Amino acid sequence: MPDTGLLFWMLVIFVTVLAVLAKWGFPVITSMVEKRKNYIAESLELAKKVDEKMAALSKEQARIIGEAREEQNKILKEAAEARNNIIRQAQEQARDEAAKLVAEARTQIEAEKESAMSQIRSQVAMLSVNVAEKIIRKTLSEDKERKELVEKMVEESLKLDPPAVKN
Repeated sequence: MPDTGLLFWMLVIFVTVLAVLAKWGFPVITSMVEKRKNYIAESLELAKKVDEKMAALSKEQARIIGEAREEQNKILKEAAEARNNIIRQAQEQARDEAAKLVAEARTQIEAEKESAMSQIRSQVAMLSVNVAEKIIRKTLSEDKERKELVEKMVEESLKLDPPAVKN
């Protein structure tokens, strides 16, 4: 067992150190621990706020992506409709042009047909006149028969078209 004097001085030094530490040391240590505790609490609160903001940003990002997809779909639909309209208009225009060309071709064919028929008629008339001339020359070889035929034709023409001039 240590001596009582030693114990007394040890106790006085211990109480003095404890008093000094209690007066100046422990408040500093506890304030530092409190500051650290507050810093950690603030950091946790800030981390919680950042997590909430990140969640909100994530939701906003998902909403923006959804809107972008909707807009993309809308644009694609409009483009498809525009393409279909252009194709439809081109088809209608092609049909109109084809109908116009067919109508023009029909008109031209009809005109050519009429021209050909006119030529054929004139050739048939010429041939008929030539044949008739040859037949008449052969049958009317005498002057008397020719005179009778001419007089008969004059009489017939007078019956059909009376003369406009009267004496």
